[in-house]
Amino acid sequence: MIGGAGVGVDLVEIDRIERMITERGAHVFERLLTPAERAYCEEMARPAEHVAARLAAKEAVYKALQGTPAARGIGWRDIEVERQPDGRPEIVLSGRAAERARELGVTRILLSLSHTHRTAIAMAVLARD
Repeated sequence: MIGGAGVGVDLVEIDRIERMITERGAHVFERLLTPAERAYCEEMARPAEHVAARLAAKEAVYKALQGTPAARGIGWRDIEVERQPDGRPEIVLSGRAAERARELGVTRILLSLSHTHRTAIAMAVLARD
């Protein structure tokens, strides 16, 4: 049986991400994504869809990790979305996000991502095995 430690969900409009990329260029990628996430998104035909999905995932995980003042200091790049060989997205935590997960006893994060041409959504469940 899996015990829960937290849950988060987030929805991101892809048009907003496209505007951010157009207006701010590479700065968006540098501020919000890890180098591996940036490389993945930039190789896609419609990078904004994949950036939006990753931002939704990061925000969903951030929401699930909340509960202390220190948790509010979790940065965008403390939460990384990796794509597994079978296509599944997986969360890798570092910095304050990893510290908070340890405090909560989190052993894994279940993540689901989806997007249409207009929106991206993510749901994250923090699990304690």
